[in-house]
Amino acid sequence: MAKDTVRYPDVVVEEIDALVEDGMFESKSEFYRFSAEYVLTLIHDDHDVKTFNFEEIKSELEIDRRAESEAVDADGGTFFLDAVITVRKHGLRGDYEAAERFIDDHYEPTDQECLILEELLGNYRDSATAGPRA
Repeated sequence: MAKDTVRYPDVVVEEIDALVEDGMFESKSEFYRFSAEYVLTLIHDDHDVKTFNFEEIKSELEIDRRAESEAVDADGGTFFLDAVITVRKHGLRGDYEAAERFIDDHYEPTDQECLILEELLGNYRDSATAGPRA
């Protein structure tokens, strides 16, 4: 693992210390690793998370999909609409694996929204294999 030194304002460090003291994070290092990975998942749909227990920590923090959508100020206004936009973008580009990863990373297989997104992705796949229309 690489080590990188970053300076933070004292007030930020105090807030992080309080979270560690309250037991929300095991250590400051866990907080920093989680925070960096979380931001990367917001920026890059296909970011491959390496932080141990990332999803567990995210769940414990009760970060909901609406908050994620608002955090990235996406055009869709709701996480599902943003997800449709993301799947459509990947589908139009033929990047089906990235769309699948996005769906798998953000939805349970039995979620109604997951089924709709998979159907949407299937339509892009089907139209690609059908070839150009006459």
